[in-house]
Amino acid sequence: MSTPPARPKLYHITHVDNLQRIAATGAILCDAAILARGGPAQAIGMSAIKRRRVQELDVHCHPGTKVGDYVPFYFCPRSVMLFVIHCANKTELTYRGGQEPIVHLEADLHAVVAWANQTGVRWAFSLSNAGAYYTEFRSRVEDLDQLGWAAIAATDFRPPEVKERKQAEFLVHGRVPFTLVERIGVSSAAVQTKANRALAGHVHRPGIEVVPSWYF
Repeated sequence: MSTPPARPKLYHITHVDNLQRIAATGAILCDAAILARGGPAQAIGMSAIKRRRVQELDVHCHPGTKVGDYVPFYFCPRSVMLFVIHCANKTELTYRGGQEPIVHLEADLHAVVAWANQTGVRWAFSLSNAGAYYTEFRSRVEDLDQLGWAAIAATDFRPPEVKERKQAEFLVHGRVPFTLVERIGVSSAAVQTKANRALAGHVHRPGIEVVPSWYF
């Protein structure tokens, strides 16, 4: 057991080239919905793992749903997945554009839960990597203390237990309104400019900040 932060934040990572479509749609979509629409403008994940999430991995606390039916968030920026993208040394990773174009969409966990509960949208969180067959899922705010919050906050995730717990995910079924994104963190002024252009003309324009500490 570990005590969660008073206002935990959630982080969805995506390529800056996907921002315009997210803003135009008015929502962050789950992988299953994105694939049904022909895929993202720029994919950044591992295709084999994404396929497994869509086709094979069950979210056991919501029978009949797969991990890929949910919009994924990490509980921290500077995630293990971002490190994989940064290193670009995994053969399964087809994206080779590095971490600079990756943006963090930040939302407040309790605000997302409140919206989901009010609208009847299912949500859950994994205690470790949601892309693994063995992970456990929870769907109650009261169970947030089962997450490894020290591991989530750790900057050194070489120990296997820390690495596993840091990869915990918060999942929202189907879509998350873009209006719930409170802030966008980027790696550089160049990406900040590109992100601002992507949001130009849209009603919801969260602040876009250069946050070097969110990157490797």
